[in-house]
Amino acid sequence: MSPLPVPGRPRSAPAAFAAVLAAALTVLPSGAAHAFTGANHEDITRAALPWEPVTLTAMADAHDGAVNANDRRPYFDVGTLHCDNADYLAPRYSAGYPRTRDEATTELLACIRTSVARFRNAVRAAEGLVDADGRVRADQSDLSTPCTWDEKPGRAKCAVLEQLGRGWHQIEDFYAHSNWSDRPAAGPIGLGNPPGLERTDHPPFLDIRRYIAMADADWTRQAREGIPADLATGCYPDFDSTGVKPADCEGRVAHNLTLNKDTAASARAKTGDNFRRATAGATAELTRQWNDFKAELLTAYPDHGRGAQMACALVHDDPAAACP
Repeated sequence: MSPLPVPGRPRSAPAAFAAVLAAALTVLPSGAAHAFTGANHEDITRAALPWEPVTLTAMADAHDGAVNANDRRPYFDVGTLHCDNADYLAPRYSAGYPRTRDEATTELLACIRTSVARFRNAVRAAEGLVDADGRVRADQSDLSTPCTWDEKPGRAKCAVLEQLGRGWHQIEDFYAHSNWSDRPAAGPIGLGNPPGLERTDHPPFLDIRRYIAMADADWTRQAREGIPADLATGCYPDFDSTGVKPADCEGRVAHNLTLNKDTAASARAKTGDNFRRATAGATAELTRQWNDFKAELLTAYPDHGRGAQMACALVHDDPAAACP
């Protein structure tokens, strides 16, 4: 399977941003986190997925798991891969806020678009897990040697895990970086204390499986309609979908000092039970995404039970034996 360029970049993006996206086809050493820490991503992913241990470790491991691959440079520097920069405050909280609701929504949609592309790629890559008669291909589902998350052709199971992990990372980050499940601190709502939506339901705009069958303009229009007016993620000095990399986030709802719940020690995480709410929401969301992916395999590959065998091969460590 050919490497996947990071989607969502308009043709007019500056050359510097284009270079980052081109560089994102190779994996370099990781940088400081601006997402759930690798350990938190691991905890969430392990709690969400009923997979056997070797396969689950390949996906979830804090240092080497597919779900943490987006936290390696240069992927780390692309805000759409972490749902950053969808910051906004309504005029009743901050007159003259430097970003409009539409600009914030556009950034969130760009983040979602990356997960849509990864889901589609994972469905295509899954075909390599089984033969035409639905028998699991042992050579394509073997994890006796580690996968390398470099987006180069390789074993089908590694390819599926990489595409899923790179698409799920930002979905988990959405809960750490947004005010979807948050409660605000006591006191006035404003730049340093944005509103919290206190939601416990699945965000309707993260219906990734439904979007893969739709034209981009159609699903983005539907998703836009489901985004609440006060929803925000934090500003972070990485590249947004237009290719802008701010020097800082002065005058904006900031990721680092204000909104993130990447660790239990951040100020927003320590407000009430916001950290628990974020991790619980991300865990439930990832379970939904996995169930949707399994359902899509059954739909996309119905002949000879191939879709069911693909799902079985992804769950088990020795699928050639476990999925007769």
